[in-house]
Amino acid sequence: MNGIVIVDKPAGWTSQDVTARLRRVFQTRRIGHGGTLDPMATGVLPVFVGRATRGVEFFEHAEKTYETTLRLGITTDTEDITGSVLERREVNITRETLEAALEAFRGEIFQVPPMYSALKVNGQKLCDLARKGKEVERTPRPITIHALTLLEFTGETARLRVRCSKGTYIRTLCKDIGAALGCGGCMEALRRTGAGEYTIDEAVPLDRLLEAENPGEFLRDVDTMFRGFPAVTLTPNQEKRCRCGNAFSLGLPEGTYRAYSRSGEFLMLAKVENSVMSTIKSFFEVSQG
Repeated sequence: MNGIVIVDKPAGWTSQDVTARLRRVFQTRRIGHGGTLDPMATGVLPVFVGRATRGVEFFEHAEKTYETTLRLGITTDTEDITGSVLERREVNITRETLEAALEAFRGEIFQVPPMYSALKVNGQKLCDLARKGKEVERTPRPITIHALTLLEFTGETARLRVRCSKGTYIRTLCKDIGAALGCGGCMEALRRTGAGEYTIDEAVPLDRLLEAENPGEFLRDVDTMFRGFPAVTLTPNQEKRCRCGNAFSLGLPEGTYRAYSRSGEFLMLAKVENSVMSTIKSFFEVSQG
């Protein structure tokens, strides 16, 4: 089986736990996921099965949307509520003060990756060092917060919607907002509601997937992850050149396209430059023989 299944990941599972279990469900070792979610997090986890794994590299750069709860007044070593409490402070923040503080976190900003992360420094995972009580200097990395919306504020907690670029740590965003307010903060809850072209409305609860008699019915065609790009149907001669990996002339505006055969088979993600179409990544099945 080939395709993409949009899993609604439950809390307590790692992304690797999900893919390991789905290898048995779909009876293939050729499986990958699109963007790690922390064990405490829930929500959209695209899982790529079979030939669709060729699309994972593109999904790594996809925008993500989250709904998170920021707990004010508490700072932890992991930057989320599961960690050891480092400090507690009184919270005396108004909604207006919080709204004003959020403005500094919109757009292009720099973020220091948390120690409890899988990033490596000198060949060692930061989380492994953190568990040994060690802390090392981390270089701030540029990220983009495309949208940051306050959904609910209780005085001690704030529910936020965040649409962000690859590499954004929502835990760190919560910690940094708390620091900017002067009372500290950590992430109390996290749900990913969107990843690339996929939304939570399309996601399948993991338990339903594990119990399905025909899990293949939940697989989406790999071209759905590129549905934001226009589609073009190739002529037989153009298709032949595509399958051979050759570029060909095509009078279309410059840009990225989904290319299909006349029979409707998704052939490749392609680019057009100077009226010439070439392959970005092919997805057709190579015939054996």
